[in-house]
Amino acid sequence: MKSLLLLVLISICWADHQSDNYTLYHDRVIHIQAENGPRLLVEAEQAKVFSHRGGNVTLPCKFYRDPTAFGSGIHKIRIKWTKLTSDYLKEVDVFVSMGYHKKTYGGYQGRVFLKGGSDNDASLVITDLTLEDYGRYKCEVIEGLEDGTAVVALDLQGVVFPYFPRLGRYNLNFHEAQQVCLDQDAVIASFDQLYDAWRGGLDWCNAGWLSDGSVQYPITKPREPCGGQNTVPGVRNYGFWDKDKSRYDVFCFTSNFNGRFYYLIHPTKLTYDEAVQACLNDGAQIAKVGQMFAAWKLLGYDRCDAGWLADGSVRYPISRPRRRCSPTEAAVRFVGFPDKKHKLYGVYCFRAYN
Repeated sequence: MKSLLLLVLISICWADHQSDNYTLYHDRVIHIQAENGPRLLVEAEQAKVFSHRGGNVTLPCKFYRDPTAFGSGIHKIRIKWTKLTSDYLKEVDVFVSMGYHKKTYGGYQGRVFLKGGSDNDASLVITDLTLEDYGRYKCEVIEGLEDGTAVVALDLQGVVFPYFPRLGRYNLNFHEAQQVCLDQDAVIASFDQLYDAWRGGLDWCNAGWLSDGSVQYPITKPREPCGGQNTVPGVRNYGFWDKDKSRYDVFCFTSNFNGRFYYLIHPTKLTYDEAVQACLNDGAQIAKVGQMFAAWKLLGYDRCDAGWLADGSVRYPISRPRRRCSPTEAAVRFVGFPDKKHKLYGVYCFRAYN
């Protein structure tokens, strides 16, 4: 009986001892986690910033250090900015700074620098923005074994427009789609840009490439040829297709331009070649499709005269709907790709500012 009682007392004491140890161990774990919290915190004050082509912008990024972990010096800090690609698997180097050593990459050379408003400011200034600058950027701050990141999206004011070449609809593979947008003073649009355009009323029943390699199209007025009359409005997704073999239209994106877009007053209508020469004689170039869309959307340009553009198409921009021009909606009206040698029209020109 005494042995049994002794065994029970030992068990109770052992349990209490284990319980105390667990509590102490648990408290110690919490204490260690607090000590091992982030010693380097990186934050962006804004998740998205807005600008336009040709403008300047600051991508915000600040970092906060634990002085007890690093001391007072900051010369070891490395700041790196990269641009995230549409597939989120690759990053494009933009800018790196470590002490007095700084380096810029690719098309950003001569256009980016750190704002340096304070010792903990890693904000990046980008000047003379291009259409290709649109996208998401990662700010990474590294000191010793510690690092932190923040992501900022750069959005550009602009306009999305559908495009197909003289050959007709569904004639572009992905690489050709990228090139025709560039040829029209634009870039291939992202999904976010197309989605914003759809929210703004863009309705187009032909599928087109986007920058991530997907094929989609925006519908605001559901109808039978465009996914069905009983479907909800939205951006229809065809998915991802072979970039070399599959053929669709494309959605392009353009923004503000540094120049003058105008309809050339000329005593006679012109063939295509005559139109090109007439703009040259006026100290300009025949305008591109993207320039017409930008003038129409961003400047409210309105003209009810059909005119040649650089790709051989004939179009005219209407910002104020009216009878005989565009009675129901503001739009860039498309006449077609007429015979360049025999059909006569006016011409739209573009003169760049130096």
